[in-house]
Amino acid sequence: MNMRKILLALFMGAIAGSLYAQSASVSSNQEPADRGYIVKLGQTAPGFTMTLTDGRTVNLWSLRGKVVMLQFTASWCGVCRKEMPFIEKDIWQRWKSNPSFALYAIDRDEPLDVAKNFTLSTGITYPMALDPGAAHFQLYADKEAGVTRNVIIDKEGKIVFMTRLYNETEFKSMVAKLEELLK
Repeated sequence: MNMRKILLALFMGAIAGSLYAQSASVSSNQEPADRGYIVKLGQTAPGFTMTLTDGRTVNLWSLRGKVVMLQFTASWCGVCRKEMPFIEKDIWQRWKSNPSFALYAIDRDEPLDVAKNFTLSTGITYPMALDPGAAHFQLYADKEAGVTRNVIIDKEGKIVFMTRLYNETEFKSMVAKLEELLK
């Protein structure tokens, strides 16, 4: 009987150890609480100059005085493709005529033809910029972190809202934040 109890205890200990190792492995593979961002809320948004797919250039600092939404995206990102129609309908179509608002998709490290086809295939009409080498992306998030990401910048140039992936509740909160900023 004692041998059975010893074997049972060893077996249960092995299972517990295995479960602990699996949970540690899962948690180490999850994105950290900052969700891969290297910027923080309240921080001045890092500036850069972006080249749009139509050849125009826009300096982020030239947009001071506007509420700016940056959507970091890529054609290979399924979640981006899922989110983009909502950005088009619920944000761009609503505020595109508002002179106090600017929205730019920033296509992560893809050539011009891919970015243009991406715009066509998703049906978005808001401007898209190129991001060779993910240089703009790396000002906001760790290079190894993924897209889709949205960054809302207030009229003073401060980061006031950030998302990661597409979550309906978080998206609605972002729209509410834009409503508040654009009153």
